[in-house]
Amino acid sequence: MHVLVATDGTIDPAKAAEFAGALAGPEGSTTVATIIRIPRTLIKDLRAVTGESSTPTVDIDAEYVSPPPDGSNEPRGWPGDDAVIEQYLGNKRVELCKPIVDAIRERGATAESIVREGDDPADDIIALAKEVSADVIVVGSHGHGAFQGLLGSTGAKLVRRSPCPVLVIRG
Repeated sequence: MHVLVATDGTIDPAKAAEFAGALAGPEGSTTVATIIRIPRTLIKDLRAVTGESSTPTVDIDAEYVSPPPDGSNEPRGWPGDDAVIEQYLGNKRVELCKPIVDAIRERGATAESIVREGDDPADDIIALAKEVSADVIVVGSHGHGAFQGLLGSTGAKLVRRSPCPVLVIRG
């Protein structure tokens, strides 16, 4: 069985590993995934977070990215916004997925991690579940109260729309 654990960083790694291991069984595998929304208006903030270089790192920018369509001058040596976003997504994969992957592997099971940029976590998780042929999706619940299901949480959307069973871990 293939288990997809979808996390935003709030699911307890030990609980996720316990359930994923039990569901996957000794012959199964687990994919731990997170969906990150990146408002493109925050590119300058991402540059600051990832440490934009003040010195050239490449000889010719055009080797890596085409000139901006508006004719503005990007900093010399800047490899482009996509590179910054890829680095940010990679950092988020380590931050959010690695604790769960490590907990699953400590139990002797197989696990890998994926990070995707997306706007609607529920839709993106469903698409990813289809892509990796997941047999079940494990997701955490924040437990924000009785009205959470009415407000449209990611877990509630997954339960309603997923093509495969969804296990919601509370707490």
